Amino acid sequence: MPAVPDHPKIVALPRLLQLLSPRRDAKTVVFTNGCFDLLHAGHADFLARAKALGDILVVGLNADESVRRLKGPARPVTPLDQRAFVLACLASTDYITAFTQDTPLDLITAIQPDILVKGGDWSPDTIVGKDVVLARGGSVQSLPLLPGISTTAVIARILTGAAAPDPT
Repeated sequence: MPAVPDHPKIVALPRLLQLLSPRRDAKTVVFTNGCFDLLHAGHADFLARAKALGDILVVGLNADESVRRLKGPARPVTPLDQRAFVLACLASTDYITAFTQDTPLDLITAIQPDILVKGGDWSPDTIVGKDVVLARGGSVQSLPLLPGISTTAVIARILTGAAAPDPT
């Protein structure tokens, strides 16, 4: 299988912290995280709206072993390097960094974002890292998701051979 090309938006945490450091005084850093397996319109919409909240959007991306622990042994469908590359090709993302833990708490603590955002399936009081962000005067937001669009639904349609639902 051919390797996915490198992309300058895909960075390890130490490099990410270097890149963010000189911009902290003048820029609002937004952070979100997820598996982003089988990227779909719901993901793209969510990331565009997250980016609109600030100047720099950092996406914490669950590594393959983390996805397996969270979603089961058949996931991810798309390996980490490919998921990161597709995310990096979106105009809304500024940096993508992977993490192996089940939650992004260590990333959030290191990055200290100004705004922490998750999808509407997370209530603000359950968002991991909220205490870290709120303690430094930041904000935590839960953005509504596009209804009926999810990776789980896409996988189910593929497995059953069903067509995409008619949007009308």
